[in-house]
Amino acid sequence: MKIHIDIDCFFVSAARIVEPELEHKAVAIGGRSDTKIFNKDAKNQTVNFQNTGSFVPTFYKAYEKKDDDIASFTDANGKIRGILTTSSYEARSFGIKTAMTIREALQLCPHLIIKAPNMSLYQELSHELHEFLCTKIPLVEQASIDEFYGDLTGWVRDEEIPMFIDSLRHEIKKVIKLPVSIGAAPTRYIAKLATTYAKPFGSKVIDKYNFDSFVNPIKVGDFAGIGKSMKQKLLSAQIHTLGDIRKRRGTLESWSPYASELYKRINGEVDAAIKTTHRRKSIGISRTFDSLYDRVELKRRVHVLARHLAFAILKLDVIPTVFHLGISYEMSQSSHKNISLAELFTEKKFDSLCLKLFNEADTQKRLKVIRLSITCSSFTRDSKKELSLIGFEEEQKMRKLTEHTQVLREKYGIDTLKWASEM
Repeated sequence: MKIHIDIDCFFVSAARIVEPELEHKAVAIGGRSDTKIFNKDAKNQTVNFQNTGSFVPTFYKAYEKKDDDIASFTDANGKIRGILTTSSYEARSFGIKTAMTIREALQLCPHLIIKAPNMSLYQELSHELHEFLCTKIPLVEQASIDEFYGDLTGWVRDEEIPMFIDSLRHEIKKVIKLPVSIGAAPTRYIAKLATTYAKPFGSKVIDKYNFDSFVNPIKVGDFAGIGKSMKQKLLSAQIHTLGDIRKRRGTLESWSPYASELYKRINGEVDAAIKTTHRRKSIGISRTFDSLYDRVELKRRVHVLARHLAFAILKLDVIPTVFHLGISYEMSQSSHKNISLAELFTEKKFDSLCLKLFNEADTQKRLKVIRLSITCSSFTRDSKKELSLIGFEEEQKMRKLTEHTQVLREKYGIDTLKWASEM
């Protein structure tokens, strides 16, 4: 049997550990793109590789405790900016949802307590829980900052699993002080589904005896892996529940290999092994900001993002060979540019490359820009590309300079050394 462990309202639960007075109150964690990265006096930028995903940035500003966290989301004009990354169940009873703007949330619930995100705390607690789970379960996979899978096969007898996971959730609450919900099932896909129906702070076991009664009534949109387009396709075919899908195998198999695989997951016919380690395949940085037309300032921001991303690439000790830069404009317009380059990685070359990609991607010069993103992928360890030997000796000298720069930034901070073009 596989189990799925999900921390209930993780960011709020973490805040309640630090501030117990938040217990049983309507609380939400705000999130806002950290545009302070572009400030010429920016400090305390932190890089994280342990976990990524929704609302978990690779780069973030260190948490600063304030008496009034709402100030973190108020701009110079007094306007409240930002969205919610999560909220407590007490807040959800007022109709508050993830990704809702803070302004909308406060209109629905004026007494809502807004807290600033504390990524360092979340990473610390996530790591602590992972280490704890490894002492209880032979195979543990960390799927995200607040989500884990485990394999109990040959470790806990099936008839003992209900008691085991119920005891485990209470032990986690006692030791780590985090409320979790746990689902158990023959496959990881159904275990994840079971967790959804175990929340909050509950446990649920799905086996061959209750599989049909549990799975069949669930709406198609509630199964992980069914996105908006697939949901619409299913509904147009008069398929509304997972039970309907299980009756229409031929229909799904005729659509696509993905739809066929989806049927098997829902029917409990396929599973994926628990992976105890994940190898990162890409890394990127992006920022959303108030609409900006000034191309000189936009290029300066490209330099800033490139410097931060170069720091992360060197810290990961990888050599990317595919580079991507994206630009989002006002009026829902966007543009992007890719390039493949199999050469030794140096910060100077990377900075020039990012600026080149920006100049080529900026096709809507009449429009203001609201977002910049840079992504690097296809690391040489994972690709079949070989590094070019042209100018290799000169590149090695620049690489050594890059490494010396990295040592200083590791010790004194990412902002210790900057490009003149950023000033």
